[in-house]
Amino acid sequence: MISILEISNLSVAYGPVAALRGVTLRVPQGKIVTLIGANGAGKSTVLRAISGLARPSGGDILFQGNSLLEVPAHRIVRLGLVHCPEGRGILSELTVEENLDLGAYTRRDSGAIAVELTYVWELFPRLLERRRQPAGTLSGGEQQMLAIGRALMAKPKLLLLDEPSLGLAPQVVEMIFEVIQKVNREGCSVLLVEQNANLALEIAHEAYVLETGVITLQGEARQVAGNPDVQKAYLGG
Repeated sequence: MISILEISNLSVAYGPVAALRGVTLRVPQGKIVTLIGANGAGKSTVLRAISGLARPSGGDILFQGNSLLEVPAHRIVRLGLVHCPEGRGILSELTVEENLDLGAYTRRDSGAIAVELTYVWELFPRLLERRRQPAGTLSGGEQQMLAIGRALMAKPKLLLLDEPSLGLAPQVVEMIFEVIQKVNREGCSVLLVEQNANLALEIAHEAYVLETGVITLQGEARQVAGNPDVQKAYLGG
């Protein structure tokens, strides 16, 4: 199967601290791949390296066959690789609609941008109801909807999602994960970092386990979910 993303022997260091050591993973075209692991394992660093926010000290990152190592972050977005970060990063003083408009800042196709905005309203009707509210007045769940909606405004080919369920009520988490699956069914590949390993493995096609900067297990998501060590460490088994 063709891979939209291939990472080989990726290493990242923060000063003397090795955050990632020889990480290799792939995201097949049109699939959801999840990366699970404990806090501090390096999951967010993987996403930051892919999107150009952390500089690798070794290895390579190929997106649609082309290396990203020398590509600045703003150009990576233009290529169709979009990062929805942990913590959401919304601009609280701007309105919901203004935040979404910023998601399309790399695009010049105004007609298609309008179509994308309608798509986001359909995915998240609550955002449409609050389109003129300052984003800082939204609930945590609504802010996560906005963060994902803003990422989708860039029309990603590959969406990097970092902890989309963090701190959210269960019914909101369920809705967010349904949206992730819908977006994927409509053609967007997804690399999902998620501490809720049960949910992540339920919707993913493939999975990787990251421990202290090293991939320790990989395979089809259902096989990884059935691994006794994974069940004990991450699934409450």
